[in-house]
Amino acid sequence: MSETLNIPSNASKETVYDSLITQLSALIAAETDRTAALANVTAALHEALGFFWTGFYLIKNDRLTLNVFQGPIACSRIAYGRGVCGTAWAEKRTIKVDDVDEFPGHIACSSLSRSEIVVPLVKNGKVLGVLDIDSDKPTMFDDTDREKLEKLCEIIVCTCF
Repeated sequence: MSETLNIPSNASKETVYDSLITQLSALIAAETDRTAALANVTAALHEALGFFWTGFYLIKNDRLTLNVFQGPIACSRIAYGRGVCGTAWAEKRTIKVDDVDEFPGHIACSSLSRSEIVVPLVKNGKVLGVLDIDSDKPTMFDDTDREKLEKLCEIIVCTCF
């Protein structure tokens, strides 16, 4: 993959995701360092889809611990079952939140965050971390985001973990 993403400027969201998944699959397959691979995934998602915050939390010492990300500063550690990320970890499922103010126990790392989607990274039934994406707009994420991000996370788990 070159320094820039190869995505048509007028592409639909589904086309952008499909192109990203193809390009990122090739990129991370050739990368032997997990941090480098996750950093490029984060940068590509953030750039191509214009998210407010895009990043990974990986489980270390029984906490989700901040890993690579794009966007404003973030919470460093999140407990099991806490906030959207901790809940996705506990429930081993993607959680999409249209309005973060209405999510019980939401952790506000930034008051500008309005909606969120969190996809757990699961291998052999065990959650290894989460992909967390925030938008500064309410109701930003839909089933296309969920489906495509889950597919990308499956590829990441198979390739990087």
